[in-house]
Amino acid sequence: MADMVAATRNEAGCQAYEWFKSADGTTFHICERYDDSAATLVHLGNFGAHFAERFMGCVTPTGLNVYGDPSADLRGALDGLGAVYFGPFGGFTK
Repeated sequence: MADMVAATRNEAGCQAYEWFKSADGTTFHICERYDDSAATLVHLGNFGAHFAERFMGCVTPTGLNVYGDPSADLRGALDGLGAVYFGPFGGFTK
């Protein structure tokens, strides 16, 4: 996790990259936010090249929620991971 956080900190277009764990330490959520689909694709490329094998050897992913309006290219990359998409509906970010 520390290696992934350090590497992602230097990615242009990454607004937030936070890890959360349950009280019993058995469940983790990663909350990521990017400027746009292109920045997200850069992150996915870096993850795949440097961390995917090690990460997937340690965890059993149970879900991937995507919020916003991802590009067709990003959807193509995330569909294979079982992504569930939630489009904008209302509200705001400060």
